[in-house]
Amino acid sequence: MAADETSIKVSTAARDRLAQLAAEHGTTIRSLVEDLAQSTPTQAEYSERAELARTELASALGSAPSPEAEAKAKALLERLGANVHNQRSAA
Repeated sequence: MAADETSIKVSTAARDRLAQLAAEHGTTIRSLVEDLAQSTPTQAEYSERAELARTELASALGSAPSPEAEAKAKALLERLGANVHNQRSAA
């Protein structure tokens, strides 16, 4: 094993599912996990993006959105994300 590599222990069921997903995507488990790790934002990155969005909105609109407007926008985005996830699961 190279110096920059490590291993991850998962259940047999998780390994089998990862293998199936990797095969369906024409890739390896390693690539699948690495892509997930690189493409999924951390909470800190989400917070940074939210602050940048607030700044952009304040610049474009002349004021920052209210906490109520932010909560409505967040709920909408969560519903949209859930819908996309449900559509992928049904396919």
